[in-house]
Amino acid sequence: MWTNLLNPKIGAFYLATIPQFVPAGVSPLGMGLLLAGVHDLLAVAWFALIIAGASYARRWLANARALRVVDRVAGVTLVGFGVKLALPGH
Repeated sequence: MWTNLLNPKIGAFYLATIPQFVPAGVSPLGMGLLLAGVHDLLAVAWFALIIAGASYARRWLANARALRVVDRVAGVTLVGFGVKLALPGH
């Protein structure tokens, strides 16, 4: 939260985008706070999905077979990049 509050780009973002969504005849402060609250709720939902996905990934990666799969995919990817760099005309 403090990172966003102390970041001047966040303030510029809100000043540039929020006014176009405030209808005429409505309190700009109230509507701005409402839109900022909706933005906060969406951020909470997004981070909840990230946490749930990380929890699932943690359980999946605890499996030895899953670690072998990840190691093999990473190895093949790195070898592929190496071959691409070694070939002329990359």
